[in-house]
Amino acid sequence: MSDLASITNTMMFTNPLTAYWTDAWQRSVLYLDVMRRRGAQYAEQSARSAPHVLDYAAELVCDGRSLEKPVNYVLAHIIPPSGVVIDETKRPFVVVDPRAGHGPGIGGFKADSEIGVAMKAGHACYFIGFLPEPVPGQTIEDIVHAEAKFLETVIARHPGADGKPCVIGNCQAGWAVMMLAALRPELFGPIIIAGTPLSYWAGVEGQYPMRYSGGLLGGSWLTALTGDLGAGKFDGAWLVQNFENQNPANTLWSKQYNLYSRIDTEAERYLGFERWWGGHVTLNAEEMQFIVDELFVGNKLAAGEMRTSDGTAVDLRNIRSPILVFCSKGDNITPPQQALDWILDLYDSVDEIRSVGQTIVYTVHEKIGHLGIFVSAGVARKEHDEFASNIDLIDVLPPGLYEAVLEPVGEAVDHPELVTGQWIMRCEARTLDDIRALGGNDIEDERRFAAAARLSEINLANYRVLAQPAVKAAVTPQVAEMARHLHPLRLSYEMFGPRNPMLAWVESAAEYVRENRRPVAADNVFLSAQEMLSEQIVDGLEGWRIMSERLAEETFRAVYGAAPLQAALGIDPDSSRPPRKAPKSLLSGALLKTRVAALKEKITKGGQLEGLARSLLYVGMARGNADERGFEAIRKIRRDQPAANRLTLAEFKALVRDQYFMLLIDEAAALAAIPALLPTDIDERRKAFDVLRDLLESSGTLAGAAAERLDHVAGLFRLDTPDPGGDPVARPIGKTARSPTRPDRREGLPH
Repeated sequence: MSDLASITNTMMFTNPLTAYWTDAWQRSVLYLDVMRRRGAQYAEQSARSAPHVLDYAAELVCDGRSLEKPVNYVLAHIIPPSGVVIDETKRPFVVVDPRAGHGPGIGGFKADSEIGVAMKAGHACYFIGFLPEPVPGQTIEDIVHAEAKFLETVIARHPGADGKPCVIGNCQAGWAVMMLAALRPELFGPIIIAGTPLSYWAGVEGQYPMRYSGGLLGGSWLTALTGDLGAGKFDGAWLVQNFENQNPANTLWSKQYNLYSRIDTEAERYLGFERWWGGHVTLNAEEMQFIVDELFVGNKLAAGEMRTSDGTAVDLRNIRSPILVFCSKGDNITPPQQALDWILDLYDSVDEIRSVGQTIVYTVHEKIGHLGIFVSAGVARKEHDEFASNIDLIDVLPPGLYEAVLEPVGEAVDHPELVTGQWIMRCEARTLDDIRALGGNDIEDERRFAAAARLSEINLANYRVLAQPAVKAAVTPQVAEMARHLHPLRLSYEMFGPRNPMLAWVESAAEYVRENRRPVAADNVFLSAQEMLSEQIVDGLEGWRIMSERLAEETFRAVYGAAPLQAALGIDPDSSRPPRKAPKSLLSGALLKTRVAALKEKITKGGQLEGLARSLLYVGMARGNADERGFEAIRKIRRDQPAANRLTLAEFKALVRDQYFMLLIDEAAALAAIPALLPTDIDERRKAFDVLRDLLESSGTLAGAAAERLDHVAGLFRLDTPDPGGDPVARPIGKTARSPTRPDRREGLPH
């Protein structure tokens, strides 16, 4: 009988239909168990006073609730894992988490993360996160001031670091970081903004419909209504809902089907992500109103129209630290235009960028999605790894606009010993036309969005006068709390949570299934039919999304493009001037003239280091790029010199900028002065030229204009002439005046 039962059992499970239905039933039970675990995880996170998804141990350094103007933000020091060595001479990294409806921790979500790669490169790491509930009355401006206090604390904890902190702002945190950097530029080293919208109207026709939402809803009055229905709080679950609405195929089908179809391998990854995705937090209604009015609809940050409570203008041109912008063509939430077009809003040319001493580096990923910028292990191991390893190179780049290009290290690469990872980062000079080539708005689009912003102001004013008093009177805190619990996103977690008695059988059933698991064969015909059905569902939902987005865009363009409406709203439909363009400053022009005059006076002053830096820049400008190998070569030379003679990174950065500007202001005079900056001894000049040539060739053999410039510089070094000129008695060539209390450090090279 046992043999007969075995044969019958074998026949049953070799039958394609029986095998498929057995597998489908088992998958359903395991899927329900994952949903049960997801609900329990959600309940556990909700019960914590300070929930987060950091993959690292951390210690609290500063609690924003204890500040003069308390906020629900905290500064934490990330404790390095075993085996990770922190170099206290390297600048610290500070990761600022986005408060966009989800809980904190996304920057340290896994080992391969922004925090992980920074610590691997030897940098101390800090994390600025937040608590689920806002402090009553806190504003966005209060948060900016709190983050300034946090950075002051980090700087004080690292007095020996060679540079101010590198600050990473993810998504919504990026614009807050940029606001603070414009108000307190002295607190910042390089700034990395990842997936951050700064030019909110920008986009490409036929793509990125999220920018139309505010106009189609009549503006920010709905934000005010939602805050009032929350009794002064805005539920972050609505922000998460907006994200999910951008991709209905994934939200309504693909995400759950992917779990179901790969239930044996996908559960832990799914639960890890849902632990963050379901951590809904709240904001004060005033905070959310500021974000929508000033940024999303008003687009005031890039236009220089934002003001603090005391009237101070928030002008991004005040930022003095290098700005590294990381965006992606696959990001439909913050497309490249919204991440980069603020540059076009502020500047008319690259020369104008240089004139204010600003360095902007951008890189555009081809396909990664919005969340992948922060959580993708592949991105962390490539882009973020290279940024962390080469942050000092970015910090000392001459002012201008660059694109960071990453290429794999190959056998044909010159000097591979100077490369720290698997990729070479090269910063190539770009112009504003390269930004424009990515696509963007024309003047008609700008007028449409300006009309939407103006109508939003009118509708908000009407709501506040006609409806807001009644709504506030009707909604109590208890009613608002009940409404938050009934939000569809929260219910999707709680219905599978531990308080649902109908799921009591699932855990034991799932354990039985795991012990008797019979996965269906990959070539099963019914499994293939299941996959085909799934693809058809995805295609149908994608078609619906495309149709809805096209309708939304056409409606927005037709309504807000109507000349009568624009005229009624005070928008000149015939004007060629962009309605949002940052104003110029006469004071800035006057200061620039003063700076130019001071630099002209310094052209003939300095010593060997000034001459080397000027020569290096002159030849390098012909290349139009700089890569990590050249900077690593400088580091190697520096390590061989006495510490007392070394320039700090800040000193070297100032030196490079001065020499670069001198070449821009008067190249002929700057070059003519080089011989007088060099030592009188021919052997010393030859050694200096050898150093110069080695540095230039560390990134590859020179060719074309760069090679011609090096030949010209060789003539300036007068390698075959005993005395390059000048009177060594009247003027100490190659030396600067020594301070009686400070050793001469001008001959050193930077870290």
